[in-house]
Amino acid sequence: MQPRSGRAILVSCEIPWDENENLQEDLFRKEVRHFVALGFKHLYIFGTAGEGYAVDTNRFSRIAKVFFEETRDNAVHAQVGVIGLSTAAVRERIDIASEIGFDQFQISLPSWGALQDREVLRFFRDVCLHYPDARFLHYNLLRAKRLLTGTDYRRLVDEIPNLVATKNTSPDLNHVAALMREAPQLQHFFGEATFPTGCLYGECSLLSSFAPLFPQRTLELFRLGCERSFSELFPFQRDYLLDVYNVISPILREPLMDGAYDKALLRLSGFPMPLQLLSPYASVSEEAYLESQRAFDKKSSPTTKQPLETQSTQT
Repeated sequence: MQPRSGRAILVSCEIPWDENENLQEDLFRKEVRHFVALGFKHLYIFGTAGEGYAVDTNRFSRIAKVFFEETRDNAVHAQVGVIGLSTAAVRERIDIASEIGFDQFQISLPSWGALQDREVLRFFRDVCLHYPDARFLHYNLLRAKRLLTGTDYRRLVDEIPNLVATKNTSPDLNHVAALMREAPQLQHFFGEATFPTGCLYGECSLLSSFAPLFPQRTLELFRLGCERSFSELFPFQRDYLLDVYNVISPILREPLMDGAYDKALLRLSGFPMPLQLLSPYASVSEEAYLESQRAFDKKSSPTTKQPLETQSTQT
């Protein structure tokens, strides 16, 4: 069965703040252009990594406007994340983004309390069906206190025709298999650790956390999955994730919000992304960052056997 949305690599754009927690607009524009130049054309703002839970309405509006300006002329499929504690809060921000010109949204369940089955259905009806010309991806994560299963999505598919995709970061391979089996109408985006498994069951997509660090290898991972070249895909994934872990293990020692790690990854790649997160959340320490930087520089050094970004698919 063909999913309702096309296959893609989905990449988050993080928000650079100055010391007063104001948007560094020029740097943000450069970041969006940077990802486009690397070959990533499905971009989004305001997921967990993009601090969608932390921005106030003024920041949300201004950043969305800048993002729209930078994506509308670059053939980019731009998506706006909306995180809120109620249907009213979610719709308020969708209204703002719709007025700017967006028609693709990423939504998560309200998280003050875990939603019951009838509340889940009501949320999707009251959000998605209120905007019949928009397309929605559901960001499915435990922070919302309710992780939707393949069975849950199967119930939603017929009721919500403009729910077209999901984003899943759970490492549970049984969960991945159930999503692919029971809700093939939706385009499921999986992280690097589970994308190859999803490909065993049919068409799925890649949510890439490590694209800034290893852009060419990320594109290759996606290609191998799309072509179902499993004899190459799984060894390639193993080596890819091993290299990622060897670089980022120092910054993972302290539990932080996702955006702290994603900003560090972008900075490690050479892009001058500030590490700061909006209050009250902590960023990666300079000491941990420098340790990861030394590991990355060592891996990428021309004195090593092969620089990471020029390795062949037969690593």
